[in-house]
Amino acid sequence: MLDVAVAYNRYKFIGNEFLTWLWFTIDTDQHFFQTVDGTITSLYLGNRIVLENNINDTSELITIKGDDAGLEEGILSLRKGAVVIEINLCYKTENQDWKFTLKGESLSFSSLKVPETGPVETQEDIEGMVLEKAYLYEKAIDLVNRLFNIFLKLRYTVEWNQNTVPKIKKWIRV
Repeated sequence: MLDVAVAYNRYKFIGNEFLTWLWFTIDTDQHFFQTVDGTITSLYLGNRIVLENNINDTSELITIKGDDAGLEEGILSLRKGAVVIEINLCYKTENQDWKFTLKGESLSFSSLKVPETGPVETQEDIEGMVLEKAYLYEKAIDLVNRLFNIFLKLRYTVEWNQNTVPKIKKWIRV
């Protein structure tokens, strides 16, 4: 059995590949997300993306942030061999919006903002509000879990190298 630290260092690239695949999928196939969750109206990049490029023995971090930031530099970094290590996502359903940052190395969430809950008018409303908040947090986590599971199943098939990687390379070159 592998030591936890050894396993972590050996497989931490998977999360970064997941985020890179996620950006590709967001850019090229929005309908895919409706097959994952029928309530999704859109999933798109937010206002921040961080890429890492390991050249020789040095690591270069590229951070693109801002509401109107162009992603051309990010695509250029992908062409040079970078991977996404952190991505800000916006997840929308018909009347609800989630915003969060996902880190590839650990698939941890930060800055998770869930939709507003109903007003608390009485003491009895507090329990309902807490349950609703928990449900809204769980919905974002569940979406990422389902996407990651789909990615893993794809990543370890022949289709990954035969179809998906060439499509990603073509997307980067466009």
